[in-house]
Order: sequence, then C-alpha cells, then structure tokens
Amino acid sequence: MKQKVLFLCTGNSCRSQMAEGWLRALKGERYDVYSAGIETHGLNPNAVTVMAEAGIDISDHRSQLTTDLPEQAFDWVITVCGHAHENCPVFLGSGHVVHVGFDDPPKLAAELSDEKAKLNCYRRVRDEIKAFVLNFEKTMGKDNGII
Repeated sequence: MKQKVLFLCTGNSCRSQMAEGWLRALKGERYDVYSAGIETHGLNPNAVTVMAEAGIDISDHRSQLTTDLPEQAFDWVITVCGHAHENCPVFLGSGHVVHVGFDDPPKLAAELSDEKAKLNCYRRVRDEIKAFVLNFEKTMGKDNGII
C-alpha cells in the first residue's frame, strides 16, 4: 500500500508543485502525492518552465487549498516554506508533519531584471527539491525513525 504524502506551502504555486512533480515522477510507485497551500496563488509559469526543462510536466497541476483535497489521512505532511509550517492546519489522523524549507524562487528573482537570471533562481530551488526527493526515504527515516 502506498504512503500518502502532502507537500504544503503558502500559495501552492511553486515549491510544493515542484515537490509533487518530482516525487510523482521519481517515486510515484511508492507514494500517492498531493500538494496544497494555505492560500491559492495560481500555478507559477516559471515553475512549469523549469520543471519541463527537467522532463517533468506539471502544466496540468492547479493551485489548491488543503480543503480542496479528498478527505484522507496523510502519512507525511511536508511543509516547504516557513509560513506554511507556522500556519499548518491540523490533519487529524495524519502521520508526521515535517518541515523541509526551500527558498522562494519568486522572492529570489524579484530584484532581477534578466529573464535568464530569474529562471536560474527557479532552477536552483528545483534542483534542491529534486535532491531532497531522491533522498526522501533516507532523510525522513534518519530524521524521524519512520521509513
């Protein structure tokens, strides 16, 4: 039986979407993967672009609230930003809530005028999330003694 994983961030527009895409693509045979936000900010087109560069299509994802998800208990709720971690809703019956923070690409890119430099901010975070997903079992097991 697959474990259920929810990636949670503030707006479900970028980091949580990338994390969902990576875990589905790389380990979808082991996990049912979802993402949601405390708010909805719409799917970030730069996140879609950099994930497509890596061969992962998240263009059909949509920004959603936790209340939009089917009712279920999650084995893992992973907050990927500080705001979501501090404001994480209670998931009754859920397993572990873990914070694994990543920089916010739109904030990193906000002061930049060059489009390539802006996308490089998204690429860096995309690659950091991929590294986390590749080591998901090791990291979660080490930190929490579960997997």
